[in-house]
Amino acid sequence: MPEANPRNLRTVREIARRDILFSVARVPNTARLLVASNDNKVYELDASQAMRTPRALADHGRYVTAVRLAGNNVISGGYDNRLIWWDLENNRSIRTIDNAHARPIRQLALSPDGTKLASVADDMLCKLWNIETGERIRELRGHEERTPTNFGSMLYCCAFSNDGTKLATGDRVGHVVIWEVASGRQLSTIEVPSLYTWDSTQRIRSIGGIRSLAFSPDGAQLAVGGVGQINNVDGLGGPSRVEIHDWARRQRVHEFTGQQQGIVNRLLWHPDNAWLCGVGGGANGFIFFHKTTDRTMIHQANLPMHTHDSVFSEDFTTLYHVGHQKIVVQELRG
Repeated sequence: MPEANPRNLRTVREIARRDILFSVARVPNTARLLVASNDNKVYELDASQAMRTPRALADHGRYVTAVRLAGNNVISGGYDNRLIWWDLENNRSIRTIDNAHARPIRQLALSPDGTKLASVADDMLCKLWNIETGERIRELRGHEERTPTNFGSMLYCCAFSNDGTKLATGDRVGHVVIWEVASGRQLSTIEVPSLYTWDSTQRIRSIGGIRSLAFSPDGAQLAVGGVGQINNVDGLGGPSRVEIHDWARRQRVHEFTGQQQGIVNRLLWHPDNAWLCGVGGGANGFIFFHKTTDRTMIHQANLPMHTHDSVFSEDFTTLYHVGHQKIVVQELRG
């Protein structure tokens, strides 16, 4: 595998968009991307050709917040509460699950073996689905519908461990549940209140929550990302923040904040534990590479837009970002 050196990070392409892209998946061994848009559709595009017209796929009729690729199946979810399976090769819809959730879908996660899909939504449920048949495997209930101040909560994110045996889910108030995939039982819970801000005086509202999750390569630790304490709940004027927990012992083992302000929307752990990559944004976008073994920041940089999601190439030397009105391709070759 070619060396991926974060200190050599450079932008090789920017593709302008009119929409906001919330999620990205990539066709293996290509620069073909599947992106979820706030214009209600999923698109396929070639990120190696900035001027090529994207191909429209599934239409949700409302914001599309998540897209994943399992073999030839493009699976998407959004504010219409539906899951849609799309045949990428034959360019047609092959399955729609209406009312997959009772409220808007926030994120999808694909099991490493490509057989299961996890979905989380504002109904505070995580659901596991059989990708081949679309059948619901089970429903996971471990998050409260209301915040401690009696406002509606949100279930923002989910992530599988590398071996596919565990699944983590994280909500608005900083509550994380780790599940055993085979049985659906709860293995542990983590509380991360540093990522939740409640303003009880001026605005009587809250902001923050668990926005990104990533298991370490060995599955023993869980990285949890979001935004730290915020002075102004009407904006994102808080520090980008990550905590790393030994989830089995329910112990925080490390924490750090980035130089940039904003939310850590995506965490990507290098398979050899070389570093943990985080991306996100506030007024602008950012990226960082943190070495968890010696707790040092390898590299931090700005991105040209608030970034919602990112995906690496197989050798971890190319990185594709999506966000507000832009797609960015970066390389970090040694």
